[in-house]
Amino acid sequence: MELDRARCYRALKSRDARFDGRFFICVATTGIYCRPVCPARLPLIRNITFLPTAAAAQQAGYRPCLRCRPECAPGAPAWRGTAAVAGRALKLIADGALDDAGVDALAERAGIGARHLRRLVRTHAGASPVELARTRRILFAKRLIAETSLKITDIAFASGFRSLRRFNAEMSAALGRAPRQLRKEGRGSDDNPALVLPLSYRPPYDWPGVLGFLRTRAVPDVETVTDTTYSRSFALHGGRGRFTVEHLPERRALRAHIEIDRLEMLDRLVARIRAMFDLDADPQAIRDNFAGDPDIAPRLKAAPGLRLPQAFDPFEAGLRAIVGQQISVKGAATLLGRLVALTGGVGIPSPEAVLAADLGAAGLTRSRAATVRGWAEFAAAPHNLDLLRFDLDAALKTLIALPGIGSWTAHYLCLRGLAHTDAFPAGDLVLRQVAGLTERELTARAESWRPFRAYAAQALWRVPKIPAGKAMP
Repeated sequence: MELDRARCYRALKSRDARFDGRFFICVATTGIYCRPVCPARLPLIRNITFLPTAAAAQQAGYRPCLRCRPECAPGAPAWRGTAAVAGRALKLIADGALDDAGVDALAERAGIGARHLRRLVRTHAGASPVELARTRRILFAKRLIAETSLKITDIAFASGFRSLRRFNAEMSAALGRAPRQLRKEGRGSDDNPALVLPLSYRPPYDWPGVLGFLRTRAVPDVETVTDTTYSRSFALHGGRGRFTVEHLPERRALRAHIEIDRLEMLDRLVARIRAMFDLDADPQAIRDNFAGDPDIAPRLKAAPGLRLPQAFDPFEAGLRAIVGQQISVKGAATLLGRLVALTGGVGIPSPEAVLAADLGAAGLTRSRAATVRGWAEFAAAPHNLDLLRFDLDAALKTLIALPGIGSWTAHYLCLRGLAHTDAFPAGDLVLRQVAGLTERELTARAESWRPFRAYAAQALWRVPKIPAGKAMP
């Protein structure tokens, strides 16, 4: 991945938070790598190498800065074109794809050859898939050492390591000190006996808009939304628990209060929360894409930092989309609440729980129950959900081929559950009413909004009417 040295150095000089996590600064004279927002003394440009990921910096032999803490940076925004395959492979790695299997298995999930996947990831991330997974584990462990009072053994397994010996060896090699030494050098770990982690983003962030979206769709007995917080129960890879999220604007972060009964799933849960709240979005790139657009630009100005909230996982997004077909948002949430009560689990039910349930008893019509059951059968099959992540057109074609799933449901599922930033449900009644266009006209109008049509849809939903005085010149 090519980086413009002059532009990167300007961002470093101004400590521009918009570039946080988009690249890292490796300083040859210190052997340290930093974030663009690091408050340390500005190094000379001749002593700096700019790299796209923390993994690339680690692989080059640099150690993370103890002052700006690269492990706290936002993740890299999704790349476009061919790079999108690498970007979505990175999301699978963040979800622990290489903790239990190798690169060959990851390539199979991505639907491409292992050699091609390695080449793509190295080209765009500056490191191999294995090194990316290793760095993810190391930096997540470093966060837990610095910010919590978890035992070192618990931190090892919570970070995805499979043995304490391997954990100590890799941490010492990468950071130049043993984990217990890091704990002694840390400050404030005893102040966080629970799991409370700040999750950074690139400012601005439309917290009121995200909360408002989640509030109207909250499922009874699963989600609770107040004026300042979002909370929900969840099940994840055999782990169960609950998390609550609040906003820390002064820190450019959300703060997650986490309860989980299987600590080895903690790193995967944090990745899910980041995705759910779209914390790795690039607001500047989104604004630039719509610069001068008479319909979207003023709406982005009215809701600065607009985000694309996601469901907790793709299967949940599909359930929400199918159950919500042709009924109100509140009605869909009520039906999902009945389904949760019927299955008796924690959080939104799994595909297996749905297949075992009497869906008619939850209030679903026969045709809708059949669609839900077909979706659950599809989602329960190995790799089916993974293959939907990589190519929007292929995902839409696959979904529309399923009984009872049309264009609106497929686009909405891709938009809310798979983070496809170019998904656009042009048949949505509210979108058509806000835009004042037919479905065909809106589809044509949205062509100029690529590759961020999903953010255009969110802007139209978020700001149905442009406030007076907000229109851009």
